[in-house]
Amino acid sequence: MKKIHFYIVLLFIISQNIQSQSSKLSVYSEISIITVGPGNVLFEAFGHSAIRVKDPVLRMDAVYNYGLFDFNQPNFYLNFIKGKLIYKIGKQSFPNFLASYNYQKRWMKAQVLNLSQDEKQKMFQLLEVNSYPENANYLYDPYFNNCATKLRDITKEILGDQVQFPSSFSNEDYTMRQLMNKELPWNTWGNFGINLALGNTLDKAITSEEYMYLPDYVYKAFKRAKKTKNSKSISLIKNENILLNFKEKEIKTQWYNPFFIFSIILLLTLVITYRDQKRNKRSKWVDFSLFFVTGLVGLLICFLWFFTDHFTAPNNFHFLWAFAPNICISFVLLKKKLPSWVSKYIKGYLLMLSLTIVVSVTGIQQFSFAVLPIIAMLFVRNFYLYKLLTSKK
Repeated sequence: MKKIHFYIVLLFIISQNIQSQSSKLSVYSEISIITVGPGNVLFEAFGHSAIRVKDPVLRMDAVYNYGLFDFNQPNFYLNFIKGKLIYKIGKQSFPNFLASYNYQKRWMKAQVLNLSQDEKQKMFQLLEVNSYPENANYLYDPYFNNCATKLRDITKEILGDQVQFPSSFSNEDYTMRQLMNKELPWNTWGNFGINLALGNTLDKAITSEEYMYLPDYVYKAFKRAKKTKNSKSISLIKNENILLNFKEKEIKTQWYNPFFIFSIILLLTLVITYRDQKRNKRSKWVDFSLFFVTGLVGLLICFLWFFTDHFTAPNNFHFLWAFAPNICISFVLLKKKLPSWVSKYIKGYLLMLSLTIVVSVTGIQQFSFAVLPIIAMLFVRNFYLYKLLTSKK
């Protein structure tokens, strides 16, 4: 029995030794930053980043992908709204990864990192440990903790003060919102929705490293990054390869875009208001619709601001026009004879609409151009209501 125990322990030690040796990268190994171009849908619009580990001696060619999520995970959409979306890192065959983007016709570039053997081994081991099932999940944030920022953070963890990313990318400073708007056309529903939901955290000055929430800037930053070796500054990138050479995809603006739809509603509101003025009457259903919808949007903004973990949702000045109490006032406006205090409420609301313009012009928060027809529509209708109510006193 003792011999059996001895052989079991010996076999375990041998297997662990073999596993340890098989995990040791050869001198022919390469670790690369992989950047993929944008796709056709909203969550692909900003491109993708991953890390490739290739070792011909170990017959290994794997990609470590921090951009995995599961629509079927419990409460996926609720967690997304609450800012508690779980992403994870996955390890997969690089040829399969390449084939997937080749099928989607999205360009792909590889930047081979200029690392020592010890640095390659440390990065590989870190990626391996992170990909274990018990470590794979992480709390995703589209601006501060995503598939792109993970590559920056891992590189800094391995190289520490030896790596220096560029201090700037251009003479013009961008905010996170401006960077996002460069990637996603302004007159799309995706751009409109994101800008509507998020507050002025996106409008503050950012560092060059914070640009790296976008894969394009991960690529640019690594391309210009320097590494200290033997007291000398060398390029962090050894060489670069184009793996897939496709034309960059763009999300197209549809005819039913936000600006067009809201402009049509503005035109209808102008026509109805002009008719009401001629008749000295009020179309109650128009007032109810405008106040109910803006109040409903205001409730959503308040929910994202105060009841979720979205870091970028607070301080959202869209609440000035999407005013949550409007949802209650909408039902009051269904009455034929309105209380006297309604005129005071509308006067205050007109002031808030004016402040919306001030906030936008001064740069406190940048609004989408698609909001302009909404603001104009609310101004016109509320100004008419105020004049109508005060003239009957």
